[in-house]
Amino acid sequence: MRLILTILTLFSLEILANDLNTCNGCHPIISAEFEQSIHKKSSIKDDKVHKAVWNKHPAKVENNYKCARCHTPNNKSHDGITCISCHTIIDVEKHPKANKNIYEQKDKLLYSAQKGMENKKVIYKEESSWFGLVTKTIGSPYHNIDYTNKNYYTGKVCMGCHSHKQNEKGFDICRTDLKGANNTTNNCITCHMPKINGSATTIRESKTHAFHGFAGVRNGHKLLSKYIDINYQKTNNGFNIIIHNKAPHNLLTHPLRVVKLKTTLKRDNKIEKLKDFTFVRIIGTDNKPSMPWLATKVIKDTMIKANEKRVVQFNVKLQKGDEIETLLGYYIVNPKAVKKLNLEGNMELFEFIPLKHSYFKN
Repeated sequence: MRLILTILTLFSLEILANDLNTCNGCHPIISAEFEQSIHKKSSIKDDKVHKAVWNKHPAKVENNYKCARCHTPNNKSHDGITCISCHTIIDVEKHPKANKNIYEQKDKLLYSAQKGMENKKVIYKEESSWFGLVTKTIGSPYHNIDYTNKNYYTGKVCMGCHSHKQNEKGFDICRTDLKGANNTTNNCITCHMPKINGSATTIRESKTHAFHGFAGVRNGHKLLSKYIDINYQKTNNGFNIIIHNKAPHNLLTHPLRVVKLKTTLKRDNKIEKLKDFTFVRIIGTDNKPSMPWLATKVIKDTMIKANEKRVVQFNVKLQKGDEIETLLGYYIVNPKAVKKLNLEGNMELFEFIPLKHSYFKN
């Protein structure tokens, strides 16, 4: 029986590297969340935006897929990120152009974080008592798990792919402030993988688990709305809307994203649409927007910065009883770039996605 179990375990571990169904056996809730995540859909096969950018990259002619380090790690078939892509990261090497993940090479060893287990490693084994009449197992038959890696208790484990990216011209296409990643209380994981209801595994029941849909612009964005406050302030000439970005990085970090504030005024049962305000970070060259690998400078940057309180002014005289509604949302791809990337047929990219709604009455 033990021989059969050993064979099945080794066989299942091989599948584990490329097949989410194996993980689903013990982690059904997490697996279902991961299926909908942009991590799972990170490859050129599944991410239309990523593919559109890659189609214009000069390296495509040479079939030199430079994005593989993060978009399809440890996966020769280019199927995207897998469970073991993140759970086998030992450390992160710092480099000027982009950091590099260092992966565990030992079979059946995964890393994770769990409160109260910071100094423990769980090795699968069987224990017997009553002269072998009673047996119990410790850990998972599919893998051992190490809870001692400190990188998993901050956001450092994410910094192999999400720290920064420089192009060949030495220009920062994107960069995330490391202060947030280094914090043990509030960091990349606590915000983008918050604790929600549901057991992490069927082997050991728990009330909550870390959200593996990875809250962001593509999935679970409502989980991030709590990091944005919108307040109202009456002025002599009208009113202000104050947007507080409580995140330790730009409200959105990707240069293709666009944030927009839409505001309406309701007076005497009539609704008036007020001026929209747009927040972007546009990169380019020769004072014109360009593809990331060509960019040499920031053309325009109105994106709301880390921990910033952005004051948006409206010169509209208010009357008693006036009602003001605001809707802060975003576009996955800047509408001006959709045509350039040949993405016109993807209607979901034209959709304005609500992030935070607020209501005020004068």
